[in-house]
Amino acid sequence: MRTVNAGIVTDAVAGLFKEANYTLGEGVLAALKRARREEESPAGRQALDAIIENASIAAEEKIPLCQDCGTAVVFLEIGQDVHIDGGYLYAAVNEGVRRAYEEGYLRKSMVERPFSDRKNTGDNTPAVIHTYIVPGDKLKITVLPKGGGAENMAKLGMLLPASGKKGVIDFVVDAVNEAWSNPCPPVIVGVGIGGTAEKAVAMAKHALTRKVGQPSPDKETAALEKEILHKVNRLGIGPMGYGGRITALAVHMETFPAHITALPVAVNLQCHSARHREVVL
Repeated sequence: MRTVNAGIVTDAVAGLFKEANYTLGEGVLAALKRARREEESPAGRQALDAIIENASIAAEEKIPLCQDCGTAVVFLEIGQDVHIDGGYLYAAVNEGVRRAYEEGYLRKSMVERPFSDRKNTGDNTPAVIHTYIVPGDKLKITVLPKGGGAENMAKLGMLLPASGKKGVIDFVVDAVNEAWSNPCPPVIVGVGIGGTAEKAVAMAKHALTRKVGQPSPDKETAALEKEILHKVNRLGIGPMGYGGRITALAVHMETFPAHITALPVAVNLQCHSARHREVVL
């Protein structure tokens, strides 16, 4: 059994959220620069120039990449041989979020009672935490500040099994087409297929944490990602909705077995400011 102190978790979460909000990952930035080279639309190229310049300024001056510093989404992969000492794990995560958003001058966007008074919580807590128990004695923390414009475009479809692969493709492409410029393209398209309704939605969100453009290790799934990306980039939406070839940087898909009566499909879009960071303790 290995012990990890709750205070170390808090420090890690605070640092990760600040860094994620200030600096795009190298893979994301490389994908944006590649999109700039491939984009044929003058308006689209201009939009990508602005996006890339914005990323440079944010990293240099340590200011948020976007005014929407997002819902604090946290993925915890907890080794079954890890013990958290000195406090409750979720409380430690939320304290890290609180510190990051206060110390880092990040916009606080969480509201209590979303169906009524919508009072701001004042510190961007509580975080949305997804926990996985895995083999080993390590704790992996992945943070994903998720902007509202992209998150609001999420879709869940409970398709009939007879819909098959074509039904999945059509559902995902239609979701991107309906979203149009709202999620601030070029987007990363997270897709979850299988399981149950909530499992599919969770997989679609988790798929966004994969390295940009890294294909699924499953050949059939990787081929489906490639086909959907091709169709999405033929929609003509383009960077920031100004028209062009590059509507999406990548399609990332996760799958799970499903009931014989079901074909759940979920789509979660990530804006061009694809912010996430991770650490292993």
